[in-house]
Amino acid sequence: MDQDQQWLINCLNASLDPNHQIRTFAETSLQQASVQPGYGVALASVAANRELPFGLRQLAAVLLKQYIRKHWNEDEEGFEHPVVPSNEKASVRQLLLASLDDPYKKICTAVSVAVSTIAQYDWPDDWPDLVPFLLSLINDQSKLNAVHGALRCLALLTSDMDDRMAPKIVPVLFPSLHMIVSSPQIYDNFLRFKAVSIVYNCTSMVGVMSGVYKTETSALMLPMLQPWMEQFSLILKNPVPTEDPDNWSIRMEVLKCLNQFIQSFPAIVENYFEVIVGPLWQTFVSSLEVYERSSIQGIEDSHDGRYDSDGAEKSLESFVIQLFEFLLTVIGSPRFIKVVMNNVKELLYYTIGFLQITEQQVHTWSLDANQFVADEDDNTYSCRASGALLLEEIITSCGMEGIDAVIDSVRRRIRESQQAKETGSPGWWRLREATLFALASVSEQLLQAEVSGPSVRDMLEQILTDDMATGVHEYPFLYARLFSAVAKFSSLMNNQVTDHFLYTAMKTVGMDVPPPAKVGACRALSQLLPDATSGIIQLHGLDLFSALIDLLKNASDETMHLVLETLQAAIKAGHEISASIEPVISPILLNMWASHVSDPFISIDALEVLEAIKNAPGCIHPLVSRILPFIGPILSNPQQQPDGLVAGSLDLVAMLVKNAPIDVVKAVHQVSFDPVVRVVLQSNDHSEMQNATQCLAALVSGGKQDMLAWCGDPGFTMTSLLDVASRLLDPDLESSASLFVGSYILQLILHLPSQMAQHIRDLVTALVRRMQSSQISGLKSSLLLIFARLVHMSVPHVEQFIDLLVSIPAEDHRNAFAYVMFEWTRLQGEVQGAYQIKVTTTALALLLLTRHVELGIVNVQGHLMKSDSGITTRSRAKIIPDQWTVMPLPAKILGILADSLLEIQEQVEGGNEDSDWEEVQNGDGGEDDDFLYSADAASHSRPTYEYLDAMAKAFNEDDEDDYEDELLSSVDPLNEIKLVNYLTESLAKFSENDGPFFEHLFQSLTKPQQNAIKLVLRR
Repeated sequence: MDQDQQWLINCLNASLDPNHQIRTFAETSLQQASVQPGYGVALASVAANRELPFGLRQLAAVLLKQYIRKHWNEDEEGFEHPVVPSNEKASVRQLLLASLDDPYKKICTAVSVAVSTIAQYDWPDDWPDLVPFLLSLINDQSKLNAVHGALRCLALLTSDMDDRMAPKIVPVLFPSLHMIVSSPQIYDNFLRFKAVSIVYNCTSMVGVMSGVYKTETSALMLPMLQPWMEQFSLILKNPVPTEDPDNWSIRMEVLKCLNQFIQSFPAIVENYFEVIVGPLWQTFVSSLEVYERSSIQGIEDSHDGRYDSDGAEKSLESFVIQLFEFLLTVIGSPRFIKVVMNNVKELLYYTIGFLQITEQQVHTWSLDANQFVADEDDNTYSCRASGALLLEEIITSCGMEGIDAVIDSVRRRIRESQQAKETGSPGWWRLREATLFALASVSEQLLQAEVSGPSVRDMLEQILTDDMATGVHEYPFLYARLFSAVAKFSSLMNNQVTDHFLYTAMKTVGMDVPPPAKVGACRALSQLLPDATSGIIQLHGLDLFSALIDLLKNASDETMHLVLETLQAAIKAGHEISASIEPVISPILLNMWASHVSDPFISIDALEVLEAIKNAPGCIHPLVSRILPFIGPILSNPQQQPDGLVAGSLDLVAMLVKNAPIDVVKAVHQVSFDPVVRVVLQSNDHSEMQNATQCLAALVSGGKQDMLAWCGDPGFTMTSLLDVASRLLDPDLESSASLFVGSYILQLILHLPSQMAQHIRDLVTALVRRMQSSQISGLKSSLLLIFARLVHMSVPHVEQFIDLLVSIPAEDHRNAFAYVMFEWTRLQGEVQGAYQIKVTTTALALLLLTRHVELGIVNVQGHLMKSDSGITTRSRAKIIPDQWTVMPLPAKILGILADSLLEIQEQVEGGNEDSDWEEVQNGDGGEDDDFLYSADAASHSRPTYEYLDAMAKAFNEDDEDDYEDELLSSVDPLNEIKLVNYLTESLAKFSENDGPFFEHLFQSLTKPQQNAIKLVLRR
């Protein structure tokens, strides 16, 4: 060992010293040494030296990985000079490969990560012998440590390879992996699991490639799928063992591979699928037995929260979730669902068994109501959520057969739980609760299938009659599920049943019962109160409010959200009662809002409840008189307030003004106008500026022309409003601060048109400059809406507005018109909201109809040019950015108008169901499969007025206005435009007035776009 290496070992030892001074000095020394020649080789030598202590070697391996990321490749983000010389790189690579058979698994893992990191830069060009060497290791059965290291390395390598390497590595790698997986007598489950995970990585990459190279990838996988399918069937055919996470892990990886096979190569897999059906069913059924003992009853270890040395989860639940995910893929594929159809009732029957509450959940949820609420709302990753998704998919794919199977399976499980109850089995309620959970999870589909209504209603009413007599203290989770089931199916039940449950839920909220029962009662109230009869509210409303207020005082986190949601529903249903409780509940809510103002979820919930109070009969004036004295000092002294209070107060002011009578708007204006203007002009807090902008927009919308005189000097008020616009349109201001300036300026244009008319040129100039400096596409889109509204306001002299834009310069563009149209046509597809789409689309039609000479001069972005370099990886995207065609502005506008018609027509037709793209490519469809060009559509040579009316309704119903949209759409007469009729009339006028030019543009459209225009013009 030379002197330098001894120095490094001493430094590494010192960096582990408990003495802070010694440790800091050593770390500084290592940092300085990292820029010296030979540092990387020295670290690799220490990591590879098996005579040194394990901790020292592991530290060297970790530091080496960091060194590689910083100094190996000059093009890498985070690179620091100097770059490692080529001769040192070769030495490091050699030392690392020699360490892959290290007996210490953690050393082996660290080395594998270092190898795979280097491989990202060097393989295959500068490291061609890497894969052959790794293959030689995994083919040597006498050195299992080396097999272990090589598999770890290949797992990392294949998880990040690109489409150039996959075709080269798969044919040589798969046979060796198959040998490992098929030899359980030689290789343990972990090594076999690693081998299958590499198969999955490779198959995933080849699957991505199949979108571009379908023929080549099919040819690559065809000879390999059959032996793997047969091997996978052998792994799945034996019953799932208990307390064996390694076995669960390899099965889970097999299911991931099968999932990928089906998704990427369904036509090939279909020929071999029968071989795994039986083993798959054996795994499914036997895993329920293990799950019941391990997770539901808690008798055996389910290994929840356990991970292997690579960070992969080893729990029984993660395996079951993967099983459900695979079954979801099978059932969602028209090719494979026929295999399931014969046993769909049994599949549903066993699935309900998996939905039972586990022993761990009972323990956790009983102690923590917040966790119960959170887990009930979290439908992302749990056995119950995955099982519920499977039930939904079965009904979606199987239709009435699926519904009948669900009802049949539910009846069987109900009978079983009843028998268990009668025999005194303590777990009978779990199966009953799981059955109700299953039923509720598909409630929407069952309710849509009216034929199942009476059957479901009778079954539910029988269950409710039986189970409501059981003790809420003994079975709180069953009670919670009973409440939610009634709420889900309330439309099926007679009023007596729902009223009885509503009354029971109202009582339960105020009783001393376990938290889960109260959670269930609150959920039921949230859904039942909106449709409740006034009688029951009048009788018991005050008691309910009292109970909810008590809950609110002791609630936290998730439960607070639920109580606020319930309170909001109670206030909306309470009508006249709300006025009597406003003095009690408003101060509590305001204090809660203020104390949680920095928590966006709770503060928004509290604000929504306050808004419900504001909208209740007789409540707005007392509520406003209560809030304004509290809000005024906050807005007048914004610098002295806690974080978030100013921004939150501005939200509160905007809520008060929304849809308020003029006297309320005036009262709010007198307290808040000057402070809100100052916030915009002086604050640097983006949240405050955004909320202040929305607040001013609401004040302008509510106050209109009257607002100018409220301060005594209309000129001063108008100047203040224009100063705000000027600040928000400052091109040097960060885009985030200006996010809502579009809505604000539109309010000025709509409500103060005569005052704004004299500033239009300055406004347009500022809008162009703000757009050019904006980094947020949403801001650009909102500013485009202003241009669109100005186009409409210039009718019948739209060409004059074009002349105005042409006369204004724009950096890097011919003029402002050229720039605005470039951005407008590029971003039109990102415009959101029915009102916004309506205004911008019709404005484009107006511009096209002018036939202004400038339209023929401007070119805009056309279509994305297809790359011929295969899959676009991140590295390629950096080197070869997207390339677009260029097209004339009139052709682009006509294409946008046609696309608008297409989208609306698709809504009328119900849209196309998602289908596996490969199945279409396999010959099940063709280029004219578009619904407009189907035989059905073609048979209707003339669209009826009813059809056009249906298109208009589909467009309007698709919109879900938020507050900002509501401010705009409720006052703008343009919102009354019927978009389909407007476009039809505009296109007809264009084709009649300038037929040759229209025909020329028409020929540049795609076939679907042409068909959309033909349909409305009846060509």
